Amino acid sequence: MGLLAGSTVLLLTIIWGTCVIIGKCDIEDSIALDSTDTRGFIQTGSGISTDIWTSYAARIMVISVIPFVIVQLPQMLNSTSGRHLAVLIGLVISVCLLISYCLYQIFQPWIQKRKLEYIKHKHVILGLLRHLKMRSLGKLLKDNGEPDTDVIRKLFATIDENKDGHLTHGEMTALVVGIQFEEIDLDHDDAVTRIMADFDTSRNQLIGEAEFVNGVSRWLQGAKRSKDQGGDAGAHTGDEATEVVENATWISVKAGLLLLLGALIAAAFADPLVGAVDDFSTATNIPAFFISFIFLPLATNSSEAVSAIIFASRDKRQTTSLTFSEIYMQ
Repeated sequence: MGLLAGSTVLLLTIIWGTCVIIGKCDIEDSIALDSTDTRGFIQTGSGISTDIWTSYAARIMVISVIPFVIVQLPQMLNSTSGRHLAVLIGLVISVCLLISYCLYQIFQPWIQKRKLEYIKHKHVILGLLRHLKMRSLGKLLKDNGEPDTDVIRKLFATIDENKDGHLTHGEMTALVVGIQFEEIDLDHDDAVTRIMADFDTSRNQLIGEAEFVNGVSRWLQGAKRSKDQGGDAGAHTGDEATEVVENATWISVKAGLLLLLGALIAAAFADPLVGAVDDFSTATNIPAFFISFIFLPLATNSSEAVSAIIFASRDKRQTTSLTFSEIYMQ
């Protein structure tokens, strides 16, 4: 129980707060600007913003606290006669909430869909940058790692077939027609729509030269950060993308088997773990509760914490929303 409570507290305090600080961007009209942090260590005027689905995840997390509150009511009211009844009611509500949550995840798998959308968008970025690199007359990045805007402008001129200073949906389609997206269910029209939505900041259904240069530069810088953090370097090295969406049926079977394996491991090692905590507590004169509540959660959640912080550090509304949704749903 100490490990479970400690893990939850760790997620909602240290990891949550670190993701807010690492992933913060400048705030404009209550919306965080992707990858724009001019405030540095100053917190005012900066922060994060998430989508509505992240709010739903937070509400689900709050609802899950109801059984704990019910169990604590007799203690807060100094009532000894109602403790057994409160535990029974809490147990019934917990089971009902668990079943409801499982059904909700089956019929409303919005977290999985959002992850898939993120993977598709990343795949478009990797594919387009590789394609632009092959078409360019020079390197897209300078020796200092900054985007070479002159080369990107030359690329824009070669793509702009009618030389009107704008790229239309048709011209972008001609650009991406040679990009292979077989690894995931993504056609060229979908890819063009994603590129237009990301580059067309003026929302006039056209991509100007400045918008093209800014968009490609932003993608290159994001790919460089991903490489520096140990991520996929394929965006500017020409490596093959590794994101592959597996068969949905196999994922479901695999998830069930992993849950079963986790339950067996927990049943097998729960008692030895309690004994080890007691022995360590006796040897160090540290209360067993603090070991299970503080030290064990830090050890068991370290890799998850690092992953969440790296994901949030990409300073994008989409990645921030996914990070906090996963924190709330755990």
